[in-house]
Amino acid sequence: MAGSVPTELGTKNINSLIREYAVPGIIAMTASSLYNMVDSIFIGHIPGAGGLAISGLAITFPLMNISAALGTLVGVGASTMISVLLGQKNYAVARKVLANEITLNTIVGIFFTVVTLLFMDPILTFFGASPNTLPYARDYMVVIALGNVITHMYFGLNSVIRSAGNPNLSMVLTLFTVITNAILDPIFIFTLGMGIRGAAIATILCQTAALVWSLAYFNDKDKVLHLDRRRPFQLDWRIAEDSLAIGMGPFLMNLASCIVVLFINNRLLRYGGDLSIGAYGIINRLTFLFIMVVVGFNHGMQPIAGYNYGARLYSRVREVYVKTAAWATAVMVLGFIVSEFLPGIAVSVFTNDPELERIAADGIRKMNFVLPIIGFQMVTTNLFQCLGMVGRSIFLSLSRQLLILVPCIYALPAALNSVDGVWYSFPISDFLSALITGIFAISLLRKLSRLKDGETAVSLGGAMSEDYSHKQYSRKKEDR
Repeated sequence: MAGSVPTELGTKNINSLIREYAVPGIIAMTASSLYNMVDSIFIGHIPGAGGLAISGLAITFPLMNISAALGTLVGVGASTMISVLLGQKNYAVARKVLANEITLNTIVGIFFTVVTLLFMDPILTFFGASPNTLPYARDYMVVIALGNVITHMYFGLNSVIRSAGNPNLSMVLTLFTVITNAILDPIFIFTLGMGIRGAAIATILCQTAALVWSLAYFNDKDKVLHLDRRRPFQLDWRIAEDSLAIGMGPFLMNLASCIVVLFINNRLLRYGGDLSIGAYGIINRLTFLFIMVVVGFNHGMQPIAGYNYGARLYSRVREVYVKTAAWATAVMVLGFIVSEFLPGIAVSVFTNDPELERIAADGIRKMNFVLPIIGFQMVTTNLFQCLGMVGRSIFLSLSRQLLILVPCIYALPAALNSVDGVWYSFPISDFLSALITGIFAISLLRKLSRLKDGETAVSLGGAMSEDYSHKQYSRKKEDR
């Protein structure tokens, strides 16, 4: 049948699968990171407003993290379920999960848009906007909020396309948005004189085009995973419950990021001023580039781990985890080298303001001092999510950001009476959370080692220990 699920996920050499699935994911995620960086680069060079515009853009990060958190709550859970269901050859329910994702993303996206537009100025002020940066933050965020449903839907369907065994299309869609955005940004920002608002308009237009492409892909009824034309937007709350449970880990991680950035912005504003917030925005973009490469490896790992877990091939699950973690660590070592030895060159791409450049170069050295250990943390948390171990995924997601980082951000700047306290909070929390993650990883690897391929993984626990084939999800006879 056209569009059948590739059984090579359960048979092909793991190294070959990682290359096949992770490379498109890496290209897509790196392109996605560049997508965000392009906005920052052009915004940072708006005549007469570059430094404050960059700071205004940084103010929007917490609000955009909330939007991303809501998107991952729906999208990650759905794509993870679909990977396992395809491994179990439960195609009818996989199609229901796809329809559920579209409906839930629409509901959540509309809710976020309404709330954000009603309380825009108070929210941005709460997140650290000053009278100098609020106009820039508002101009950008109003457009992003209006297009939020499109953003949620595009990223959610892109994740499902990858989980359904088509990482190359997922990559092409991402590259399409990046290239189109890079073309439209200077036109809207400079040629049409729209400034920071023009960058947001360009972003939404690119995502709209990619969403239309994605919907056309899933409208092909010859594919195993397609939209049911009779009920394309059905909502089954039992599917939604499982999907949201699995997505809760990354949702809370993104929500925690929002809370952390809120604390960071307020402490930076108090101890360093508006330009320190802008410097953090630049550092975030640069670090994000390496983080997104690791996310690309995670995206490559997800369908492999999910399929083999659904097929009860635990030795392959263990192997893909270990090899992905090794690659992720290598990527973060490269990020460490750039942060420590080439900071001035890296931050100069974003601004021609010498003071902003100095603050950012100093901050990135201090923030990313233990960057190499973050890679395996991200891969481990993602593996727990892939296996439906919601509690452990949530705990690892929150341990670094809320349990350790927030207290450090609160205490260290006051103790040092300096903005350095904010920068030093990151390596301290990264080191402590790495110890916690290591303990969890060792425990999981030992359990996977004791399981024989073909056994039921009840000893592992988690939302997906039970075979999905036993869950009916209100399936009617015509769905079977």
